Amino acid sequence: MNAWLQKLHETFIESGYLDFMFEGLKNTVLITLGALAIGIVIGSLIAIIKYFAEDTPALKPAAVVCDVYVTVIRGIPVVVLLLIFFFVIMTAADGIPVAIITFGINSGAYMAELIRSGLGAVDKGQLEAARSLGMSKTQAMRKVIFPQAIRYILPAIGNEMIALLKETSVAGYVAVVDLTRAGNLVRNNTHDAFNPLMVVALTYLLIVVLLSRLLKILERRLKRNDKR
Repeated sequence: MNAWLQKLHETFIESGYLDFMFEGLKNTVLITLGALAIGIVIGSLIAIIKYFAEDTPALKPAAVVCDVYVTVIRGIPVVVLLLIFFFVIMTAADGIPVAIITFGINSGAYMAELIRSGLGAVDKGQLEAARSLGMSKTQAMRKVIFPQAIRYILPAIGNEMIALLKETSVAGYVAVVDLTRAGNLVRNNTHDAFNPLMVVALTYLLIVVLLSRLLKILERRLKRNDKR
């Protein structure tokens, strides 16, 4: 036990790599939150377009474009998408902005289906009632449909955030020092494979467990609100 603690101290404290690991963690969180925000915006736009396209012929072409987007993005591995954006599309950009945009675009394809399912869970009669009160479709969506759909969407978004957090572990392919790459660099420089990789794994695990607990609390509160 003492030998392990000594090795842990040498790997992270004496070498000064502990700050390096925290920097990697900060980049991982930054990429995850930035990509999540982009994914929610893209997913919401696609979901709303597809929701209204069911009753609005003029939106059918836009819905087809959205379907193509979702199919293409979901069909390409996120690592390949990341490499395409870094080496082909955004060649002059740094790794972190590229990672945020790429993961955001990838997440948007999945968010679209999650949000569309949430909107579909709201009774169609709610839209008709709002329209009968003189609201436009946009107003009905903003004031009536979307607020009710939130209780279905939030837990799904939380699960997508957990998946997104783990997906960002491949950001090192485009020279981003995220948590995974930081641990790997510490391993290379200290010749200690066990401790850096275990710290990385346990950090991800701790974050996922914490987020899962928060999601369960959120779901319980939403269920209590439904019963009132």
